[in-house]
Amino acid sequence: MGKSIPGYSFDNNGKKICDEQIKEWIIESIEDDAEHYGYRKIRHHLMRKYNFIINHKKVYRLCKELGILKPQRQPKPKEKKNIAINHEIRSSNKLWEMDIKYGYIHGEYRFFFVLSIIDILDRCIVDYYIGLKCEVKDAAALVRHALMKRGLFVAPQKPIIRTDNGPQFKSELFHNMCEEIGIVHERTPNRTPNKNAHIESFHRILESECIGIYEFKNYTAAYQAVSEFMERYNKRRIHSSLKYKTPEEFYNLFNGQELNWMVEKV
Repeated sequence: MGKSIPGYSFDNNGKKICDEQIKEWIIESIEDDAEHYGYRKIRHHLMRKYNFIINHKKVYRLCKELGILKPQRQPKPKEKKNIAINHEIRSSNKLWEMDIKYGYIHGEYRFFFVLSIIDILDRCIVDYYIGLKCEVKDAAALVRHALMKRGLFVAPQKPIIRTDNGPQFKSELFHNMCEEIGIVHERTPNRTPNKNAHIESFHRILESECIGIYEFKNYTAAYQAVSEFMERYNKRRIHSSLKYKTPEEFYNLFNGQELNWMVEKV
């Protein structure tokens, strides 16, 4: 049998960086400074920018999987892309942010994925997905399920969905799903993490209070720990920005109201 290919690289501090994260960085790079680079230059660009170690053969393989090797990168018409614009949000269900967090299962030497949707006003995790893969179909299904959970699937006004430029969110399938159900999908410009600040902040909490404090023996243990954390976060973890209420309490108290005393500018 051939040698298995590890699904990660290491940063300069010895931390594992999973291939899916590296793919996301590659896509962001060729949409920015590395637009005209071949895979060898992309490798050096990645190492300079993100401070991790990767060889050119792996960059070649990941670029090939993404279909973006330089000969494959034919000039294309500019895609229709809704760039994230500034909003002032005063009520729930107006703007949701969505992103992926990676965790590591030490006992099985593999990664798992947590895909979450946060309402930026009430801070609830409206819905989430945990799995050993996180594909386009999982992201599309999660949006549908989140809308149904809040009784918005057939509502005339649906939340804006804001994401970064990860491959799951750039796909035609995800774009078509948004059009089909009548939802606006905004993507953040490169190098603007503040445009997805609420989900990024939640992921730091998820890391510091759950994923980063356990060495999971198996996927079942990881799934259980994250599920329990989500329950605790929504129902028991108070937030100073919510007047020391939990996200669920705040949502139940103020859902449907325009809160002029609480404005989220994003």
